[in-house]
Amino acid sequence: MPTPSEKTVPETILVVEDVAIVLRVVTKILKRAGFTVLSASTSSEASDFVANFPGPIQLLISDVEMPDIPGPDLAIKLRTIRPELRVILMSGHADGALLVLNYGWHFMRKPFLASLLVATVRDVLADVSREQSPDRFDTRL
Repeated sequence: MPTPSEKTVPETILVVEDVAIVLRVVTKILKRAGFTVLSASTSSEASDFVANFPGPIQLLISDVEMPDIPGPDLAIKLRTIRPELRVILMSGHADGALLVLNYGWHFMRKPFLASLLVATVRDVLADVSREQSPDRFDTRL
């Protein structure tokens, strides 16, 4: 537990979502919860943040279905640059949950309550033991 003289830096979360209203709402919820949030509507914006942001980025939250690159492929790409990056994928389709088994990532089905988003983010950031299994199987089509 930090002493009062120690300044705690909020965790930084990269949110990638192509639907503008969803991006704004998720960003607002996370900022209100005290996180630093980087918002990207394309994979190229997300890649720029990951390559150029000067501090750590602890978590990626991405939609599964993106127009330029699927969320799982984006996560794989971004983790080559920042392997410590934890991942939450979100989708309106339940089949995205298979990615949890595939890569050890987390999944949220849209729509979700703000309280569930914040609780899930906190749980994922606190869980240091969940890593990709070396004997994983590929469930992506």
